[in-house]
Amino acid sequence: MPVRTSEAVWQGTLKEGKGHLKLQSGVYEGPYTYASRFENAPGTNPEELIGAAHAGCFAMFLSALLTNNGFTPERLHASSSVHLGEGPTITKIELRLEAKVPGLSEEKFQELAQEAKAKCPVSKALAAVPEITLEARLI
Repeated sequence: MPVRTSEAVWQGTLKEGKGHLKLQSGVYEGPYTYASRFENAPGTNPEELIGAAHAGCFAMFLSALLTNNGFTPERLHASSSVHLGEGPTITKIELRLEAKVPGLSEEKFQELAQEAKAKCPVSKALAAVPEITLEARLI
């Protein structure tokens, strides 16, 4: 299995400094600051990147589960909201999913969505987060 590498450079103090993130693939490279992390200034932040990774991993894992159970997903739209609390600590992650999967019952859909939430590699890596919720809707 491949090893994925990312880079971060930080210069200066926490509040006045600035950072730069770069992904090995080259699909993202950009700034992050105290304000982009703890306020709503332009730039990304680690929590946003964790959310994207979690949503992507969850959707791919669910696709595999659906396929292995004889269903072909037409569209899986996953999103993730990462809550940063005091400490700072990631206190909660909310996964949301809208799925279009022909022939799939609501009961089986919910079962497989919960399994994907529990077993995708990023969910496993985030096991220390106190609460990870899933709202899944079959359309």
